[in-house]
Amino acid sequence: MFSDIGAPGLILLAILALLLFGPNKLPQLGRAAGRTLREFKEGTKGILSDDHAETVSKQDEKRAE
Repeated sequence: MFSDIGAPGLILLAILALLLFGPNKLPQLGRAAGRTLREFKEGTKGILSDDHAETVSKQDEKRAE
């Protein structure tokens, strides 16, 4: 997905972000993005562990029969 951007493209995106948001707002945006990703990871871990637990319990029920 991002393999086509390259270093010059990333530098251009960084400059655009600085121009749009300013140097004072960027750290706040970075923290907010980090918190969002952390919450998303925690949510998906919960979903995946629930699915895994259901699968294991179904397999155990089949073995007991």
